[in-house]
Amino acid sequence: MPVQLLITIGVIIVGLWLVLYIFPISLWITAQFSGVRVNLMTLVFMRFRKVPPGLIVKSMILAAKAGIPDISVEMLETHYLAKGNLVAVIKALIMADKANLKLDFKQATAIDLAGRDVLDAVKVSVTPYMVLVPAITAVSMDGIQLIAVARVTVRSNLQQLVGGAGEETIKARVAQGIISRIGMATSYKFILENPESISRQVLENGLDAGTAFQILSIDIADIDIGQNIGSMLQIDQASADLSIAKAKAEERRAMAVANEQEMIARIQEARAKVILAEAQIPAALSGAFRTGNLVAGIDFKKDAPAKKTAAAKKK
Repeated sequence: MPVQLLITIGVIIVGLWLVLYIFPISLWITAQFSGVRVNLMTLVFMRFRKVPPGLIVKSMILAAKAGIPDISVEMLETHYLAKGNLVAVIKALIMADKANLKLDFKQATAIDLAGRDVLDAVKVSVTPYMVLVPAITAVSMDGIQLIAVARVTVRSNLQQLVGGAGEETIKARVAQGIISRIGMATSYKFILENPESISRQVLENGLDAGTAFQILSIDIADIDIGQNIGSMLQIDQASADLSIAKAKAEERRAMAVANEQEMIARIQEARAKVILAEAQIPAALSGAFRTGNLVAGIDFKKDAPAKKTAAAKKK
């Protein structure tokens, strides 16, 4: 008998717990006293849809007490089933409402489902923060290298958080603007004297277009003088010109040496021909003696009177 009684009590307790679990009456009563109108059967059906009724009801109560309009149970359930962060969304809506920022439930859930921290985005929109841009190296028109360090103050643009570019885009655009401004300066001294000219021109370019942020200010924290790039380039150019001149001179020298060697060869060839011709003279003389052609064509009888006349004239 006592065993059966214990079993009966246990069954009753389990059954009561199961009924209270399926029918969250206490949660329904809390919602009613908090001014949130939700059907008890809706809470029951949430159990079968694997949606925690406590989270939905608490979120509804928090939104109702903060005065956030147009939020229904179905909207909260949908966002939860889409793996969204309900608590962060509701807190972000409350913070935005208190700060007079334009943000509705649809935008907040879209930001949350896009993978961004919607609560942190609203905090940044309320309290701007500083983006540190790495040291930027640029060269002015006179060839002097300048190294600038910039600080960019931004705040979130809630209307462009979904699909907007992030901090890296802001850094890249600011760096591009600074490089362009320094490159346009005729002298590095002007940049050193007027660093605010960089901030003013960069801000005028609308660098925050298409990003998730709004640029409030660009501050040049420091500018250092680097190397004289212009002089280095001129030295390199002079070295290159010198190498080219040396190469051309060497080419001309090689051509002159080649011409000299060619002329020497021609001289040797001419000398060989002369020697060959001189070698033929003795042979020609010996042949002339043998044939008697050495004195041929000389008439001694005709030449004799002429010689006598010449001798008489001399006397």
